Amino acid sequence: MTILVTAASGHLGRRVLDALLDRGAAPAEIVAGARDTSKLADVASRGIRVVELDYARPETIAPALGGVDSVLLISGTEFGSRVAQHRNVIEAAKAAGVAKLAYTSGPKAMTSELVLMPEHRGTEEVIAEVGVPAVILRNNWYTENYAQDVATAAATGTIAAATGAGRVASAPRRDFAEAAAVVLLEDGHVGNVYELGGDAPWTFAELAAAAAEVLGRDVAFVAQTPAERIASLTAVGLDEGTAGFVAAIDEGIARGDLAESDGTLSRLIGRPTTPLVEALRELVETERAAA
Repeated sequence: MTILVTAASGHLGRRVLDALLDRGAAPAEIVAGARDTSKLADVASRGIRVVELDYARPETIAPALGGVDSVLLISGTEFGSRVAQHRNVIEAAKAAGVAKLAYTSGPKAMTSELVLMPEHRGTEEVIAEVGVPAVILRNNWYTENYAQDVATAAATGTIAAATGAGRVASAPRRDFAEAAAVVLLEDGHVGNVYELGGDAPWTFAELAAAAAEVLGRDVAFVAQTPAERIASLTAVGLDEGTAGFVAAIDEGIARGDLAESDGTLSRLIGRPTTPLVEALRELVETERAAA
């Protein structure tokens, strides 16, 4: 069985490659695709085949799929173009006769009002339309998304957001990567939609408390209104559009859009998901080591 991981040079893709190897896949059974293959020189040195694969350039996709049985389609980063780019991969996978396509979608993608969900919803609709055998991995937020909040807390002693008492069922990328590896390596899973999140959804007040424990200093959560959130972000240099985008995500969290976790992620990976404090400690230690 040969497995293609798209966007393999990214943060999640690299962790999926590691998880596949850790779970017994032979390097020769893995194909790593990326727009810039030079970023995967270290991966190639491990015996993994590296191929050019650019979602926006269909001529790179069909060759990358040659001899591939399963594909992990990691959602792209070009917001506004993602559905069309994902379609290029999905249609090529169907034409190549792949037995399984796994897609990293978002939580409650078909019903969520969260600002990021329309493109995930559109991609899931394309998967259904094209008819490729698929499994949907609806990943909640990555704990790494809050690295900047922790860095700000280290400097200021505060974490500010317009999230109210809303919860986030986050987990580190490695947990989601391990789930993807399980789905790709095991028989079955096709036709399933998995809502994946951390075992212990947390509030931003709890994020502040976890940051305080990791940093060894007092950290307070400052609750903001959406307007205050936008104003505080533009004050530190963000443009209005980006600030509004962040505030819209905060409003979604306040609504409860990221709060649910039914334990599917921990069941798939066969262990509890990584606790918030542990994940934040690793983030801080990594940053300190790189400094």
